[in-house]
Amino acid sequence: MSRTPNATVVAIVIGLSLLAGGRAPSVALAGPEKREATTDADREGGLRTVRSKSFLITTDLSEEEARELLARLETMLRLVSAYWGRPHRGVIPMYVAKDFTRWPAEQVASMDRAGVQSIRRGGGLTVSETVVSGNAFRSKATVYAVADRGTPQHEAVHAYCTHAFGTCGPVWYAEGMAEVGNYWQEQDDNSVQAPLQVIRFLKRSDPKPLQAIVDSRLQTSGDSWQNYASRWALCHLLGHNPNYALRFKPLGLQLLNPTLRNVGFWQVYGTQAEEIDFEYRLLLQNLEPGYRVDLCRWDWKTKFRSPRGGRPVVSKIAADHGWQASRLCVTADATYEFATEGSWTIASGGVAIDANGSEEGAGKLIGVVFSDGQLSAPFALAAEGTFTAPASGDLFLRCQDGWGHLADNSGTITVRIKASDRPPSRNERRQARPATPRGGPATSEPGA
Repeated sequence: MSRTPNATVVAIVIGLSLLAGGRAPSVALAGPEKREATTDADREGGLRTVRSKSFLITTDLSEEEARELLARLETMLRLVSAYWGRPHRGVIPMYVAKDFTRWPAEQVASMDRAGVQSIRRGGGLTVSETVVSGNAFRSKATVYAVADRGTPQHEAVHAYCTHAFGTCGPVWYAEGMAEVGNYWQEQDDNSVQAPLQVIRFLKRSDPKPLQAIVDSRLQTSGDSWQNYASRWALCHLLGHNPNYALRFKPLGLQLLNPTLRNVGFWQVYGTQAEEIDFEYRLLLQNLEPGYRVDLCRWDWKTKFRSPRGGRPVVSKIAADHGWQASRLCVTADATYEFATEGSWTIASGGVAIDANGSEEGAGKLIGVVFSDGQLSAPFALAAEGTFTAPASGDLFLRCQDGWGHLADNSGTITVRIKASDRPPSRNERRQARPATPRGGPATSEPGA
């Protein structure tokens, strides 16, 4: 929510993560708060006050729980400030409630009403006030959150953005990046760390169109955790996939600059929208803990060709990547011969295997056909043999392994494929049946 009083210096009150009514908060924009020592004597009515360099928390958590939360918050703040390139200054006040029904009435009465409502509803709210004068601003943000695993960190990202930039940006970016910050564990860890509840929801639900995610007219902060999940997935993809990452941080910094107008997702990514939509659906359908969008980036640049004069098309397929270009354009129901060289491993320090994979099928060479933004059903190959193309399009290959377990794989296998003169067998024709179109990339893997 926002309120803009008539004044030369504009005060803006922004509530994020939970839509709540209530009065405009009265927040003093003084200098950094006086630092006070933390002791058990600070507790009153079951509450305690704990603090670190950047946070001052009033909470009913135990001393051990509160210290653990402070450690997570400081780690998160270090990561997000390094990402956006702007250090945090000042202290963020936070009210974090484990059992709000036991908080003293005097304490509750002294807190912002919208913040109290957000806690009672089981959510979180960052109450922010920014005073703008020309190109300068001063901001103050206070966090109200239930003491679950993610809400305090999510809200602390909003507070950081308010202090550092004076704004959190449009809803899709603000909430998506708050979830990115919430899930981050280390700066150089690009893997998916989202809770299983979020992963299961995204995998089982129809993907939201990009327009529905980024259109500001359709966005409301605090609408639902399901919408937050979609925004997180898009921000995670754009931030970590090398196909889009170089543009994402500059876009974010522009969105966090309140003086810039007419800057948004479509201005930056409009020409790549179809590619992003495909990779977004691919991410959601294969999503699992440990998934790496950088390792599973789609190859949009490699040129594909049809077989020529019996000469094989050669490609090198890495064990630690997702679908990779074979360079071969196949024709539906046509038969192709293939042979491979080399070996790979599917675990750190694992035994080297060839493209036949293990007895269970792990590590086997598999293929899929890409055509007009759709994928066929995956099909099994091996170290050598023939296959019948299930559809016409570009052939992609990979090492069969769990999508969240690619990072510890190693090794490369060279694949040579050429057109075969012999007609396909009945078994090959049965295997070549195309997958039923579903409007997105296929998710099933071939059997062992």
